[in-house]
Amino acid sequence: MSRELSPDRTPTTSEAVSGALPAAGLMPVPEGRSRLAHARRWVVKIGSSLLTSSGRGLDRGAIDRWVHELVALRRLGHDLVLVSSGAVAEGVLRLGLAQRPERIHQLQAAAAVGQMGLIQAWETAFARHGLHTALVLLTHDDLSDRGRYLNARSTLRTLLDHGVIPVINENDTVATDEIRFGDNDTLGALVANLLEVDVLVLLTDQSGLRQRDPRLDAAAPRIGVALASDPALDAMAGVGAAAGALGRGGMYTKLRAARLAARSGACTLIANGQEAGIIGRLVAGSDEGTLLLPETERLAARKRWIAGHLQTRGAIIIDAGAVAALREKGRSLLAVGVIGVVGHFGRGEVVSCRDESGLEVARGLVNYAADETARIRGRASGEIMALLGYAGEAELMHRDNLVLV
Repeated sequence: MSRELSPDRTPTTSEAVSGALPAAGLMPVPEGRSRLAHARRWVVKIGSSLLTSSGRGLDRGAIDRWVHELVALRRLGHDLVLVSSGAVAEGVLRLGLAQRPERIHQLQAAAAVGQMGLIQAWETAFARHGLHTALVLLTHDDLSDRGRYLNARSTLRTLLDHGVIPVINENDTVATDEIRFGDNDTLGALVANLLEVDVLVLLTDQSGLRQRDPRLDAAAPRIGVALASDPALDAMAGVGAAAGALGRGGMYTKLRAARLAARSGACTLIANGQEAGIIGRLVAGSDEGTLLLPETERLAARKRWIAGHLQTRGAIIIDAGAVAALREKGRSLLAVGVIGVVGHFGRGEVVSCRDESGLEVARGLVNYAADETARIRGRASGEIMALLGYAGEAELMHRDNLVLV
């Protein structure tokens, strides 16, 4: 069966019921799938299980079918960015390995070899439809450094302006455990932030987020539409539990990704990529999968970048008065509210702000290095000149460079 874009279909009885049935404790949703009709820019993430033959090598037939769907989406006038897995699986096959390696340098070697086949497969399939592709490999550092972040955004926007479809993957060949995104769901969310997209699609082997673990309760109702920020979703996605116990194939990573994407105003669709024609039906507003909506308006581009940081360079411990000033009054962070400094960081780096219990309150770009912050902590802004020998900014973190978490 081909994966063709098709007009909206009437959901089955089980779909209609599961999509309409509200889960106990979920917050009311002000709008639903109607917003998809106005979505212009889409990021589609396709995982290894949907692109490979039992994890060994790429399934060219599956890629051709996906391209058929993605081209139809593109020809409807939507901008498209593809986040693709599958490089390691292809590398394992090409290197003749008996199984997926475990050591980091072996994985990186497999990724380097497999990346050639992955982009070749996508390029060949899209070229049959007259479309160009571009390979973009990213690491966490590319999105955590302000200059590289802006360069990546400009490049991707230019590619889209030229009608090119960016194929994005993590740069596994050079990424280490300390700088990895960890999964392509997270990478897709950060790309959604980077490009201010309207919709992030996470294709999986599940019908969407369910109210209970479907392995334990096959009749567990599907969540049709919800707010990504709703805390009631945590237990449903297995947040805080081991992936093998309640993760349901990584559903908790998809919820985390949806929350990251929501910070830039993007909505996230989690849907079953094994269903033929799924993308076309989602575009048409069919009640399939789970739609997770943002609760707030888009953050400023600078704040999206700060919020997207998964790794900070250190932490500043702040008192209760500073916590209230940030959370309740939207003010900048002043040195007078700081009671401790953790780690080593330089001026302009992203630092976590934590309360006295260690809970993260905010993160932002700090105006003073760690040693300087330690010297001015608990002191008024007017004393900075005398303490440091120069007068920098009055704020330790300006509110325009700070985002609550």
